[in-house]
Amino acid sequence: MSNVLKKIKESFSEQEIIDLLTKLVSFPSHEGIKNQETETAEYIHDFFICEGIEAELIPVQDGRFNVIAALKGTGRGKTLLLTGHTDTVPPYDMPGDPYEAIIKSGCIYGRGTVDMKGGLACMMMAMAAIKRAEIEIAGDLIFGALIDEEAKSLGTRAWLENCTKMPDAAIVGEPTNMDICVGHRGLEWFEFTFTGKTVHGSRQKEGINAIQKAAIFISKLENELIPKIEKKRPHPIIGSPSMNYGFIKGGTQPSTVAGECILQLDRRWIPGERFDDIVQEYQQVIDELSAEDPTFKAGIKVMEISYMDGHYIHESMNTDPQDPVVKSAEKAIVDVTGSKPEILAFSAWSDGGLINYYGKVPTIVLGPGDIESAHSATENIRVDTLVPTTLIYASVAMDFCK
Repeated sequence: MSNVLKKIKESFSEQEIIDLLTKLVSFPSHEGIKNQETETAEYIHDFFICEGIEAELIPVQDGRFNVIAALKGTGRGKTLLLTGHTDTVPPYDMPGDPYEAIIKSGCIYGRGTVDMKGGLACMMMAMAAIKRAEIEIAGDLIFGALIDEEAKSLGTRAWLENCTKMPDAAIVGEPTNMDICVGHRGLEWFEFTFTGKTVHGSRQKEGINAIQKAAIFISKLENELIPKIEKKRPHPIIGSPSMNYGFIKGGTQPSTVAGECILQLDRRWIPGERFDDIVQEYQQVIDELSAEDPTFKAGIKVMEISYMDGHYIHESMNTDPQDPVVKSAEKAIVDVTGSKPEILAFSAWSDGGLINYYGKVPTIVLGPGDIESAHSATENIRVDTLVPTTLIYASVAMDFCK
């Protein structure tokens, strides 16, 4: 470990990060909470102000705020964004008080510990440690605590629309076990509505069964579209596109011909696939079935829960493994841990897709903890990951921003 990194390590303690994460977890920030993430945002803002770091609370929507903080460099280097989301999913079936962080068997349990207030705490402490150690960096180090990733990414969209100068690279602190994720698939949730004609089941020939039409549609997808998806050339890191049937509902009771059936599915795509082409693939199946059968009526839309607006979609993320931010991250991880990280694809979607695709910013996902724990009843993060992660973020910043 270099002398500079040792100096940074001496400027904070593990207990400080534990206390910081415990405080962040104590603020419920899921959908349904008044002003949702704002109590979290105010605490983060105050933390930076107390550390002498420039910070701003920025209103986004309905009393909800982003936090943007900055360590200004000398003006000679590149700008790096450290970012993550302040919202969480609800506690669901978590036992006890999900907002009371409990340390047990070397792990901190609580809603948001790994997804992703643990990553945020390490990013915050990394910036504070650089400031406390009086380390001069050439470029600017920016921090963004952004709202709404678990829903429609309002925070990242607002940041993209109001950022006057995009950073040279970004790190999203989602849990990756501190391996470097250079890409992930895009995704959208589609809803298909099949319209039939409702009649009594004893006169079924006079009706049009929407469930039957949905079954014909699914059969055509299975026989024609899914093989086409599976034949697409895989991305060397991200892998192959996919499609999953997630929900189907139709009719009212067994003795009534179903007048409507709804099918919802998840479509994930890889860089090189275009969203408009994906929609057209489904529309082509609908058009072909309609041409064969005048009683076949179906419509397609992006589900409301997934729909952002007419401009944004959940795009894929794709960063060159040779990009300087990847190399800086590799070097930092080796310097801190002595082990070389894997270069992987992130298994879920992240706001990195928006930053990378719409902002044209080389972006990686890199954070502490295991994503398998996210959203679970036993969400947790290992205590012994917090200090190394903080040092890694600080080290990446010093190397990349030079």
